[in-house]
Amino acid sequence: QVRLIESGGGLVQAGGSLRLSCAASGRAISTYTMGWSRQAPGKEREFVAAISWSGGSTGYADSVKGRFTISRDNAKNTVYLQMNILKPEDTAVYYCAAPRRPYYYSTNAAEYDIWGQGTQVTVST
Repeated sequence: QVRLIESGGGLVQAGGSLRLSCAASGRAISTYTMGWSRQAPGKEREFVAAISWSGGSTGYADSVKGRFTISRDNAKNTVYLQMNILKPEDTAVYYCAAPRRPYYYSTNAAEYDIWGQGTQVTVST
């Protein structure tokens, strides 16, 4: 059974940076797309970023393009989300996720089957 465990969330001032990590256990992620989504209070969960199994393809929500960078280290079975120039509207619980199908790239969070528990990111003004 694969598990995804997020870390790195916290409280940061607007304009600051955070780096989230997602460590996978139970299976190697080297053949799977990995993604990040977020859910703000009172809002639906939304896609943030995705990276293909090799890292050759990445996708971002328009709201984070140019500020967030997704990356992965398959040797460490870990995916990262570097978040720069954070804004109060980035405040949310951030989730790491993956589809069950290997070699399948998608930026549609509805197609992701495995989810972590989430890590809280709070951006203050």
